[in-house]
Amino acid sequence: MSPRRRKWIRIGLAGPGAAIVALVVMAGMALWLPGGAAGIDNLVLPLVLVPLIWAALFFHACLDRRLGRVALVAFGLFAVHGGLVADKFLDRPQPAAEARK
Repeated sequence: MSPRRRKWIRIGLAGPGAAIVALVVMAGMALWLPGGAAGIDNLVLPLVLVPLIWAALFFHACLDRRLGRVALVAFGLFAVHGGLVADKFLDRPQPAAEARK
């Protein structure tokens, strides 16, 4: 792969790629974090951590020598947390007859 193409892939992973993955991780974190005493900790903590997640993904994309590893980490986080969000939205309510059992 040419150095010019590698540069643009790295820019894509560090710029819009890191922002999109950070937002998807934020949405997925709300589903696996515990609710806390007030029941809102699982909503506030991901909002506070989004800049940290974005910075970690950005610096990983900028500083890692291997683009494959950067893409694998970003895609893995995106797939896992995107799957959690998709599962939550596709969760169908059970019929009343089965709920009473």
